Amino acid sequence: MLGRLNNVRTALLGLIPVLKRPVDSSQYRSAMTSTSQQPEIATFAAGCFWGVEHIFLKHYPPAENKGILKTSVGYTGGKTTSVDPSYREVCAGTTDHAEAVRIEFDPTIVPYAELVEFFYRTHDPVAVNRQGPDVGSQYRSAIFTHGQEQRSIAERVTKEVQDKHFTPKGQLIATEIQDAGPWYDAEDYHQLYLFNNPSGYQCPTHYLHW
Repeated sequence: MLGRLNNVRTALLGLIPVLKRPVDSSQYRSAMTSTSQQPEIATFAAGCFWGVEHIFLKHYPPAENKGILKTSVGYTGGKTTSVDPSYREVCAGTTDHAEAVRIEFDPTIVPYAELVEFFYRTHDPVAVNRQGPDVGSQYRSAIFTHGQEQRSIAERVTKEVQDKHFTPKGQLIATEIQDAGPWYDAEDYHQLYLFNNPSGYQCPTHYLHW
């Protein structure tokens, strides 16, 4: 089943035309407004990275100075022996990498806790190794933390979301929280994919759940 779903998605990717004139990526990039503060990095996995990147940028567009400076999609959390994996290798499930989005943000505008809560709002965190029809460990829900402060915040927000939104329904969040490891950018055609291909595939779990 996993192989069939991955083959279908790969086939669909081949059928969707890439625009001859890609969007101007500069509109999805911004710079720090404060010279005394350094940007921080947040890394999230929540299923197909096309939709994860799209929903973050849709609600935090860099051009509107809402805190996100830029994003990239890629692979992380995999075997240390698997270096710079390809999309096909990750889809095969042999590298243990997750499809993820790496967000550079200005913490003076948007706190990390807000991004973690938004991450939970925009996918199904109780699903194990899947989101919607996308099945496999590469589609797992995970937060990759950069330092102890981020881990503490991620654990706190996870408990708050669990208590408020999932315990009343008898559900348990399955999201993994682990230290960030090596990051590998995905192939160029994956970057800003749904902005370049507005009719492209988007996982049905990627919407505001509350």
